[in-house]
Amino acid sequence: MTYSLRKDDYVGGSPDTIVPNNPYHNCAHNSERLNHIRTDYGQSRMSTIRILLADDHAVVREGLKTLINTQSDMEVIGEVADGLAAVAMTAKLDPDVVIVDVSMPGLNGAQVTTELRKAHADRKVLALTVHEDKSYLRLLLSAGAAGYVLKRAAAVELVQAIRVVAEGGTYLDPTMVGTVVEDFMRPQHAEEPPVVELSEREAEVVRHIALGYSNKEIGTRLKISVKTVETYKTRSLEKLGIRSRVELVQYAARRGWLERV
Repeated sequence: MTYSLRKDDYVGGSPDTIVPNNPYHNCAHNSERLNHIRTDYGQSRMSTIRILLADDHAVVREGLKTLINTQSDMEVIGEVADGLAAVAMTAKLDPDVVIVDVSMPGLNGAQVTTELRKAHADRKVLALTVHEDKSYLRLLLSAGAAGYVLKRAAAVELVQAIRVVAEGGTYLDPTMVGTVVEDFMRPQHAEEPPVVELSEREAEVVRHIALGYSNKEIGTRLKISVKTVETYKTRSLEKLGIRSRVELVQYAARRGWLERV
């Protein structure tokens, strides 16, 4: 069951919006208000929701811990910085909810979700990401994620998403709901990827871009300069006739490049 908050469900005024550069650094300041979000929805809540954080940015994990640990019914029991560690730590700690970033070293968020659900069909995964592209949402939902929240969302929204997912519901960021409705109303049939020959290095660069890595991160992983990454990127997109990141992710998904990193 998915719940929605009304204006009068907040104590002390409207929820604050997460600051983009450090999404959750205001959480401690607002902890008292966040801790008093109404929970009287007629459903019994578990005593404590045990949460594992998987994000390769330490500052984001720290902010999330501050937010989550101020809630009377939540506790962060572990944190990891890459996908492989997320799978291993989940098996060790058995958390109620695993919060995963979409783009991580080792395994990306979709791959982590797939592995966790393969090991435990009822594993509850909540994706927290900066990606607003439809393709990422589809990818995570297909992998079995129960929730998808943008990092620019209100802190109170993330808290609500965690509770909904923990109770077995599904939560989508309000700005992404239209995407699901659109897909339902107008299903799109995937077209065959264009027959274009990319060099091995061009394909690697395109694949990493689709997985959400920055030019600098790609250069580090492939041991090439940022300028070289940009050259391969420009050449590849011209060959493929791709004009946006959404198209690039769709192309990579059809090629199966998002299944393994």
